[in-house]
Amino acid sequence: MRDKTVSAEEAAALVQDGDVIATSGFIGIGTPDALLTAIENRFLADGHPRDLTLLFAGGQGDAADRGLNHLGHDGLLKRVVGGHFGLAPKVGRLAVENRIEAYNIPQGCVSHLYRDIAAGKPGTISKVGLDTFVDPNLEGGKVNAVSTEDMVERIEINGEPFLLYKAMPLKVALLRGTTADPHGNITMEREALVLDALAMAMAAKNSHGIVVVQVERLAAANSLSSRAVVIPGALVDCVVVAPPELHPQTYVTPYHPAFSGELRVPLEGLPPLKLNARKVIARRCAFELPVNGIVNLGIGMPEGIASVANEERLLDYLTLTAEPGVMGGMPASGLDFGAAVNTQAIIHQNQMFDFYDGGGLDMACLGMGEADRFGNVNVSRLGPKLVGAGGFINISQTAKKLVFAGTFTAGGLQVGFKDGQVRIVQEGRARKFIDDVLQVTFSGDRAARLGQPVLYVTERCVFKLTPDGLEIIEVAPGVDLERDILALMSFKPKVVNPQPMDASIFLDQPMELKTRLLDLDLSSRVSFDAEHERLFLNFEGLEITTQEDVERVRDAVVGACERIGRRVPVVVNYEGFYLGASVADDYAALVRMLEDRYYTEVSRYTTSAFMRLKLGQTLSRVVAPHIFERREDAQAFHEHHGRP
Repeated sequence: MRDKTVSAEEAAALVQDGDVIATSGFIGIGTPDALLTAIENRFLADGHPRDLTLLFAGGQGDAADRGLNHLGHDGLLKRVVGGHFGLAPKVGRLAVENRIEAYNIPQGCVSHLYRDIAAGKPGTISKVGLDTFVDPNLEGGKVNAVSTEDMVERIEINGEPFLLYKAMPLKVALLRGTTADPHGNITMEREALVLDALAMAMAAKNSHGIVVVQVERLAAANSLSSRAVVIPGALVDCVVVAPPELHPQTYVTPYHPAFSGELRVPLEGLPPLKLNARKVIARRCAFELPVNGIVNLGIGMPEGIASVANEERLLDYLTLTAEPGVMGGMPASGLDFGAAVNTQAIIHQNQMFDFYDGGGLDMACLGMGEADRFGNVNVSRLGPKLVGAGGFINISQTAKKLVFAGTFTAGGLQVGFKDGQVRIVQEGRARKFIDDVLQVTFSGDRAARLGQPVLYVTERCVFKLTPDGLEIIEVAPGVDLERDILALMSFKPKVVNPQPMDASIFLDQPMELKTRLLDLDLSSRVSFDAEHERLFLNFEGLEITTQEDVERVRDAVVGACERIGRRVPVVVNYEGFYLGASVADDYAALVRMLEDRYYTEVSRYTTSAFMRLKLGQTLSRVVAPHIFERREDAQAFHEHHGRP
């Protein structure tokens, strides 16, 4: 077999005018800067290649000159189809000024498109993007007036609407790895992510295109472990060895062994965030973290939640994820975002979006550029700036619970905190809660229609989404509702009985959040709905491991039932519940006693298939359990049986 190693200049010469090229990368992770630099230099020298179509998933750049900014020249690009433009302002400016055709489609849909191109399919079919600016009923993902071709089509399958993201043949895939042998086999042991490298290589190969991979080093032929190879040499046409300055692990970190999984680092000594608006918002969002749940934290404001979770010693009770493929550990921030330390696994980006799109996230916390009276959120087009949706649409539409995080106003906002009180030192110049957002990146109407729980968290108040729009449910201590909130909104939200935000959020000391979320004080977990004559037991995140735990549950439930004074139907939330094997029989006996003495009937619910199976096996020894996946189904069980 021939030696596939070439220079960056030789690789750039293979790109022809009019080619469709695809580039790997997430910010600076996996971004092939040596290849992009060589293409830029060739174009500036002789005007070729030109009129390229660029396809990319994650944002690639440093908001200045690196990454896709190398391609931001008049004539080099003709069309761009991508997920996130914010870190490639030179390309974004070409789009905003109508100098290129440009389309913004969800990051996860581009990621899946690579697989579908490889498989010879007409495109990617998904519900992701419905009722947002990507939907042809709104903008069809078109960024400007010169983008006239329909890249997204609304179709119907079995009477339900879907979006078809159209495939295109790839002529060049520009990828990155760590080590190559002369035959082109590629490993990625020092990379922080694997992204879509394999799918992109297959897509280009099956489109009769070429695959060029940038690496940092070469190995002898036949010396790489087949289990370590991510891109087989049969798919690779050229390998380019990059200089270190064009092959950093991230744009701010040349190499961190914890990002690649080479070692694990202690987290206990990491300094906490300073008490400011960013931390206050992250703290309030952290109250929504689901014990034993799987969570996505978006870029920007939500990044602080990982630090708060670490400060509160919650990371052992959560699985934090990031859309480019990070599962577990503590996500990094800034231009390191996308990497993480102490991960459980690094998976392919398209596989992560499989999990997200299918509803795998228990919670997501995302940034909030602006929100409107309908609960719509815009993060993709802020004034004249083209940011792009990234993975925001995939994540926001499919998470079981959604929290948006952002300051109440923008542009010069200064907030102070003293003795648990909030003081607005200087108000922001720009309103963020307006009548109508400039672009619908998240559809409040769709979420309300589907019953998705949504919160909007700021440093001074919290809103929730209702079928009628936004409702203020919490106000920070020290904040005047009329002066500091309502007077600075372009619409009037629903105001019924807002509660004070938890005072511990605003104090410069730990909140003891771990104790709160795992608290076995069951008094607040047992509630009776007198209107519907129904007892609710909220056992979410509860751990039953000792006989004393079983007795606490017994005392709380029996006490509530005795106060009611009659038998009642019961709904039990077992989301994130843990039952130790040593007390499983005792707990089952308690359940049998409660059903015999106090319940007319009982339904249970948890989204965990494992927990439904385990509970079913444990309780079926003594009762006939009805265990559902959703709360709505558990409640409907009683209505179906004619109970009040």
